[in-house]
Amino acid sequence: MTFQKLVIGASMAIGVSAIATVPAQAGTLTGATIGGTAASDYLVYDSDAKNTFRVENPSANDVQKVLSGDAASPTGNVELRASSEAAGFDFNKNTTLTGQIGGQSIILSSLTATDWFSTGSGLSTSYGVNNFANTWFNQFYDAAGLEASFIPRSQAFTAFLGINGFQRSSDPNISYVNQNDTTGDIKIGLAGHYNLKDYYTPLSASFSNLLKDGFQASEVVKVTYNGKTNLLYSFSATASGLSNNLGLGADGKSHSGNYEVTIKGVPPAAVPEPSVMLGLLGVAGVFATQRKLKKASI
Repeated sequence: MTFQKLVIGASMAIGVSAIATVPAQAGTLTGATIGGTAASDYLVYDSDAKNTFRVENPSANDVQKVLSGDAASPTGNVELRASSEAAGFDFNKNTTLTGQIGGQSIILSSLTATDWFSTGSGLSTSYGVNNFANTWFNQFYDAAGLEASFIPRSQAFTAFLGINGFQRSSDPNISYVNQNDTTGDIKIGLAGHYNLKDYYTPLSASFSNLLKDGFQASEVVKVTYNGKTNLLYSFSATASGLSNNLGLGADGKSHSGNYEVTIKGVPPAAVPEPSVMLGLLGVAGVFATQRKLKKASI
């Protein structure tokens, strides 16, 4: 009896220990759907591990497929509010990407004029007021090395506004949404230019000439998760190993940089592996046998 108790105790300890150490399953975005007030204004780019190319008439499966990468190997992407560079763009509408990650809902969205220029009492496109546009642009100014050109911040802000820079920075290309199993951190990949100066050169040579070569900046994505909303962006990219070289709209430079942003997430619940569950069932079986034996001996 003493030996049997030791065996049962050891089995229970092993089973409980196994449950405590089994990590949660990998967290990736599932059930991806497109919505928002401009729900049709998006593009899907697939890749062949070297080139990205536009998917014509994309389905829900196409949207889900291109979000399968990570920082080490980004794949395609979904561009939200893709018409931001077009004439007559309505800056009051948005396009969203919604899905589930780790059992929680997450919404990724393009930005509107309200997101950029709200002051609490209205909207203002002036430099020096308290809104996101000013906060972000001051970081953009520093990262772009504009101080070395001796152009004042207010003048640079006005020039950027004049080439529709804010709306052009509002159409994020989402390449992946992944969650760390242990910490719950959610990492979002934003596809962009590895050298952003290349992007601005054809828009405004005078503005582009002020930017330092190799300047990096992502577009901005609005993320709503677990009751909180954040505006996320980065001024540091890694080379994606991809470029937009094939098909309609190819420019040979887009999607060459991967910008990763992170938010704190709710760690997914640990799920015992099948072998652990079988072990526990085995322990339960031992107890059941013990009870039967005791009844039989009475």
